[in-house]
Amino acid sequence: MNILAIESSCDDTSAAVLTDDGIQSNIIASQSIHLKFGGVVPELASRAHQKTITQTVEQALDEGNTSLDEIEAIAVTQGPGLLGSLLVGICFAKGLALSRDIPLIGVNHMDAHIYANFIDHQPEFPLIALTVSGGHTQLVHVKSPFEHEIIGETRDDAAGEAFDKIGKLLGLPYPAGPHMDKLAKEGDPKFHKFPQALLHEGLDFSFSGLKTSVLYYLQDKEEDWIQEHLNDICASVSFAISEVLVKKLKRAIKLTGVKTVLLAGGVSANSMLREKSQRMAEEMEVKLYSPQISYCTDNAAMIAMTGKMKADLGHFDDLDLVPFSSLS
Repeated sequence: MNILAIESSCDDTSAAVLTDDGIQSNIIASQSIHLKFGGVVPELASRAHQKTITQTVEQALDEGNTSLDEIEAIAVTQGPGLLGSLLVGICFAKGLALSRDIPLIGVNHMDAHIYANFIDHQPEFPLIALTVSGGHTQLVHVKSPFEHEIIGETRDDAAGEAFDKIGKLLGLPYPAGPHMDKLAKEGDPKFHKFPQALLHEGLDFSFSGLKTSVLYYLQDKEEDWIQEHLNDICASVSFAISEVLVKKLKRAIKLTGVKTVLLAGGVSANSMLREKSQRMAEEMEVKLYSPQISYCTDNAAMIAMTGKMKADLGHFDDLDLVPFSSLS
């Protein structure tokens, strides 16, 4: 099945084409307008989507060597995300579906992060997915395709949100996660022991205390001192976050007895998290999968793959499809 996918849940407009030969194109139009605000401004995001979505879809079809006449289904992000941004993508997808009489498939954005692993791999069920992004941090027990049970989640800030907020304290550009990861590679993670909340309790996460701890730690430090030790601070923050994530993942594996583990979401690109997860998987003798870096952050390729998996099960939607801003 040839699938056109559209992703517009936040500040990236993305379109992709998936055929029987795999992902043929994955175009991402990022929005630089949010950089000066240190975060995404919802109204500006939806306006930017409106300006770029047509060109983005056309480019995806062109680079995928696929005409619209050859498209057999349209997959689109239904949520969670910013309502205005989601509406742009859904309305565009509905327009194409209606005009060309093409089946429509609504995709849960968080599901798509998990199934991004299926683009290049064939993980076996049941499995545990550690989904870490700017808005969500979850441990999901996936018993079979689309049979999900959230067994752990954040009680406050998500892991990606913690990276961004701490990065802002350090004067790093938004989004701060990739910048902190790069600096952390040159730093010493034992420079300062930042808190690892709920490390020995259950499967839930909490990262707001880490942000506050870094804030207090920096209050009496001169700017020159912070810049001199920036690599070490970033390494210490990355160590604290990755340590909690991996310890919780290890606990989830023991509780469920699964032999397959997935990393998913934007923070799954973090090098320290990947290294620690790989060591843990080898110690516990489980298979660990993680997406290509290009499939970690928001992208339409993961929407296409999830759409294909839903189509294989006969799960299609009609034109009454509506967006949802948060997980139920």
